[in-house]
Amino acid sequence: MTSTRSPPRLPTAEPLTTGGNARPAGWLTAAEFGLVTLIWGSTWLVIKGQLGVVPPEWSVAYRFVGATFGLGVATVVTGRWQRPRLAAHGFALVVGTAQFFLNFNLVYAAETRLPSGLVALIFSLLIVPNTVLAAIFLKTRITTTFVIGSTIGIGGLVLLFAHDLAAPSATGTAFDVALVVLAVLSASVGNVLQAGRLGRSLPPLPTLALALGYGAVFDVGFALLRAGPPTLDPRPEYWLGLAYLAVAASIVAFSVYYRLIRRIGPGPAAYTSVVVPVLALFLSTLFEHYRWTQASEAGAALALAGLVIALRGRSPATGTRAARRDSRHSAA
Repeated sequence: MTSTRSPPRLPTAEPLTTGGNARPAGWLTAAEFGLVTLIWGSTWLVIKGQLGVVPPEWSVAYRFVGATFGLGVATVVTGRWQRPRLAAHGFALVVGTAQFFLNFNLVYAAETRLPSGLVALIFSLLIVPNTVLAAIFLKTRITTTFVIGSTIGIGGLVLLFAHDLAAPSATGTAFDVALVVLAVLSASVGNVLQAGRLGRSLPPLPTLALALGYGAVFDVGFALLRAGPPTLDPRPEYWLGLAYLAVAASIVAFSVYYRLIRRIGPGPAAYTSVVVPVLALFLSTLFEHYRWTQASEAGAALALAGLVIALRGRSPATGTRAARRDSRHSAA
């Protein structure tokens, strides 16, 4: 589930960077950020059509089996497939388990009891482990501006979902909240690995296909254990929605998101988890007649203002040879 937006630079702020000289994010970064948030923001509407007949475990499994098949075929047809070396298998196994198995199944399990607003709010905290883990393992530096913007953005989401969070049904249990926190940590592991030296050195699309495949294997096994034999939904809208989730929300969005991580870093890229819920509510206004309150309007404004502040100015450079090679490979 997945995933879901200056003042002058402070003199003491240090650029969040993976090494080398920082450079402007540019229009490509803005376009990729916009595409990811647009796709993942729309999945909230699509996933509603997946609920009912098919157990959520099987919906997750179908999604990633379809994504694996689709991306695998695409890489072969376009000539981008490369026989993975042993390191690629290990990398894809960890990413697939963390991102495409644990993350999604934990979120789906929690959302059966927690309101989606609370889940979205917890998931916006993806910025924190992404930034901290990147600082520890990738030696990135955290700007004061980024911290201020992220705090404003998360505060905006608190206002945005204030009504839902105050409702009696928003209590949930500590166990359910813990499931979402574990999902966030799992997603963060998959995110940060993309920006590491090994992640940059591997061909992006074949490696993503391999990670999706490992995740799909675990998803199918978990669905069999948890929900029993496969269940099918005869409605066309279910399968159209599943195709959208497999192709747009999995193949396209994750390939672009991982490329975004390698360009601007795991922390700034995770700001999509703040903007996605805002966009989802705008779409809900168009298609489901969602009614805005003064608090939700103020919350959306703060979330977007936080985006402008957090991502203002400079982004991580891809200063190493591996990063430059990855950037050329991704654009091919």
